[in-house]
Parts: sequence; C-alpha cells; structure tokens
Amino acid sequence: MNATRQEVLDSPPPLFLRDDPASLRDFRKMVLAYYRDHGRDLIFRRTRDPYRILVSEIMLQQTQVERVSVKYPAFIEAFPDFPSLAKAPLSDVLAAWQGMGYNRRAISLQECARRVVEEHDAILPQDPEILESFPGIGRATAASVCAFAFNMPVIFIETNIRRVFIHFFFSGDEPVHDTDILPLAKKALYRKNPRIWYWALMDLGSALKKTVPNPNRRSTHYARQSAFAGSDREIRGTIIRTLLLRPGQDMEELIQNTGDDKERVQRIIYSLEKEGFLTKTGKGVAIRSR
Repeated sequence: MNATRQEVLDSPPPLFLRDDPASLRDFRKMVLAYYRDHGRDLIFRRTRDPYRILVSEIMLQQTQVERVSVKYPAFIEAFPDFPSLAKAPLSDVLAAWQGMGYNRRAISLQECARRVVEEHDAILPQDPEILESFPGIGRATAASVCAFAFNMPVIFIETNIRRVFIHFFFSGDEPVHDTDILPLAKKALYRKNPRIWYWALMDLGSALKKTVPNPNRRSTHYARQSAFAGSDREIRGTIIRTLLLRPGQDMEELIQNTGDDKERVQRIIYSLEKEGFLTKTGKGVAIRSR
C-alpha cells in the first residue's frame, strides 16, 4: 500500500479494520511509509544516549516539540550527564529550564538523576517498571524512554499516537478509551524497530492535528487545557523567575514584584515551598539550595 502524505492525511476514518490482520499490516506499511518520506529530523532523535533521551522525554511531556528543540541543546550543554545534573544547584537547573513551563518537571528530572547516580551507578535501568517508579515518570514516559533509548518493543500511548489510532480505526460517533486502543497498538507494533515505529506514529499524529478536526476530542481521556494567562501556573512561573533574577527576597518584596493579589501569591508561595521549590528563613524566600 503506497500512500502519499496527502492521501494519508485526507483519508476518511475509519480506513482500517481493527480485527483484520491484513488491514493491520497495511496500516503498519502506511505509517512507516509516511515516516520514510516525511519524518521529522529532530535534534533529540540523533542520540541513543539514555540520559539525553530521558531529558527530552520529560521535556516533551507538556511542551511543544518546537520549543523543546530550542531549549534542549542548552540544557544538555549545561548538564551533559546524570552526575552533572544530580549535583547541580536547583537554581541552576530551574534557570536552564526557564521557558519550558511546568517547572516541577525540572525538580523531578534532577531527582531522577540522583536516583540513577545513587542507586544504579549512573546507568539508566533498562526496565520500564523501575523507570515508572522514578519521580515525574509515568507509564507512558517510562515506556517511551525504553523504546527510544533501548529500542524495546514496549506498548504505550501518548497524545499523537492516540490521535492516529482514533482517526484510522474508530468511527466518528463513538467515544474511545485507551483500553480500546492498546490491543491495536500491540498488534500493529513494528517489532523489528520499535524506535522508528513510535517516531513514525508521532509524526503522523502531529501532521493530522494540523489537517483534520482533532480526533482526540473523541477520546474519553480528552481534557481541554485551561488558559495560562492569569492562572496559578503563570504566577508560579513569575515567582520562580523573580527569585532567579533576585535571590533571597523577603516575602513582602516578592509579593510586590509578582504583581498579584497578596493572599493568592502567599498561597502559591506556600505551595511551592511544600513541593520543594522554595525555602523560607524568617521573612526571606529563596530557591531551595538542594
């Protein structure tokens, strides 16, 4: 089955049958052909280093590929391996993370690095169950790291993969649960090269997002992201940036520099302290040292 990029993107769903082995083989051929002709050359795909792949996968959890492609090289230059990240001051890690959003991921990534150094001799375990126990790493991220770093034939779903399967296998009037997709993902997996297979699915899913109404809206897992402007997330980011620029401010000064309601900012500061971002000594507030 030879499908051009436009033919693939314009094909009306459902194009393939869920219980037909021949149809699943055709689907696999189509996806791989799409990647062969239109796959993206992304900087974090040019490495097999488990550390660098872990960094990129955590970055990609909640940030667009384009933004990660910009921030990833500088982060790797600052922290080239597990030991360097593990021993770095948290303020340096957060400074390198700025512009990525969801700063909690930076803390989780550093905690992962420390566990790898302290418990695994600075070598990332090739076991998705162990990785899933690490901070900030769920089942999908653990499996994706194993697929991309070790080319393991693991099964997982993320937003672009979900979009591909819903578009090509499920009619437009039925809600789709991930438990409906997982058996198809297992049957369709290209076991000769899982790394390439998942890159191909992700690239096709990314292209579909730009050309068809989002199939993921039919997923039972779909949730529209809340607005960033004016949100607690925005204030959290402002507090971190302010303390990185001017460390050790007192509470009143920090609230004033954040520029929002006093009680709201105080509540968020206390939350950041509880989560391990900040420390308070008397009236002073600072980024946690370790």
